[in-house]
Amino acid sequence: MSAGAQLTVTDKRRAARHPAEYTVIAEHRQIGDVHLNIVNVSAQGFMAKGIADMERGERIVMRLPVVGRIEAHLIWSHEDRAGFQFERIIRLDDFLKLVDAMQPNPRLRPRR
Repeated sequence: MSAGAQLTVTDKRRAARHPAEYTVIAEHRQIGDVHLNIVNVSAQGFMAKGIADMERGERIVMRLPVVGRIEAHLIWSHEDRAGFQFERIIRLDDFLKLVDAMQPNPRLRPRR
């Protein structure tokens, strides 16, 4: 994909990230199933390890707790890590529930 994604959500890589420990199988249009280990998440996107050979701008679709089916676009990748931006920003109340579901260690969950 040479054109890349035309994202409507602004790039907010400085957004607060929360540690996560969550494995998901995402769908890629050409590759098929992609196994991801999500290691941190924000309301705008996530970082994952174990990324297949994908190029910037490619998209995946996955199902996450609380928010359900969501699309994400590859923003950057380095070695086996990659950063994805969600197609839409997750609402704060849903995001807090998502972090609780993706982080089994209560000490690492955001304080309320």
